[in-house]
Amino acid sequence: MSGLNASLGYFLAVVTFGALVRTLLKKWPRFSFIVEFASSFMLVACWLEVQTIVEVGQWAGGLGPDVCITILFVVLLTHGVICGSASGNPSLVLLKFLQLEASTLPTVLALPAQFLGAHLALLVAVYYWGLELTDMHMIKNLMARECSTSLLVSLLQGFFTECVCTLIFHLLHLSLRRRSALIQVPLVAILLTSLSHAGNGYTSAYMNPSLAYGLTFYCPGFTFTEYAVVYWLGPLTGMSLALFLYMGHIPRIFAKNLLYCQKTRFRVPKGNGVGDRGEKKKM
Repeated sequence: MSGLNASLGYFLAVVTFGALVRTLLKKWPRFSFIVEFASSFMLVACWLEVQTIVEVGQWAGGLGPDVCITILFVVLLTHGVICGSASGNPSLVLLKFLQLEASTLPTVLALPAQFLGAHLALLVAVYYWGLELTDMHMIKNLMARECSTSLLVSLLQGFFTECVCTLIFHLLHLSLRRRSALIQVPLVAILLTSLSHAGNGYTSAYMNPSLAYGLTFYCPGFTFTEYAVVYWLGPLTGMSLALFLYMGHIPRIFAKNLLYCQKTRFRVPKGNGVGDRGEKKKM
């Protein structure tokens, strides 16, 4: 339990940082890219610790798979509650841009901010593991240099897995965007946890380019380009397909609806029968 207590303290520190940044910058929408930075940092930093519990905790800390899944769900739920619209996910930022809900400058600033947040989270996690507060973290520190990749299948299978999982995620996200956060946040957390668990033997179904960058791009086994094809191109393709299937078009690229017919109904004003007859008599 000492290992779990240390992890809970780590989670609390990371979540506090994310909540503090969001609270301070909530009144300044022009600095939304900094909130995206904090959101990405919070997500990647917490997920790295969850990954540690999954890889090491089961035999070094006596933590079973049910505990790991529960912790991941709580992390995703907490991230959704605290960060709100700041997703820390480049595919969601690009989705807003393609929907004409975000302009070019905030999108351009948010994307590198998310990857910087992911990179900082990796540095912080490595430093935290180096402290070797528990046996679990001591083992993780020894394994950090030779980490195991999350991509356990071929590039084509990995691309397909990330694409399909992202497609499912974005279809649900689009269908829930008008709903209350009390409904949206838990359902999204449940879906992300389920897809991540289902894709554990394939790509881990990150569905998030910056998250994958922080979790597996530094692991040996594949080149940077190969990782990018699976974890960047796959989610972006799935996101684009989801938007096209949901709306029938991609507003930023073309306005014509190619899938769904939009029937416009015109109301023809009814003429007054008495007035019409009166005009006919005059003629």
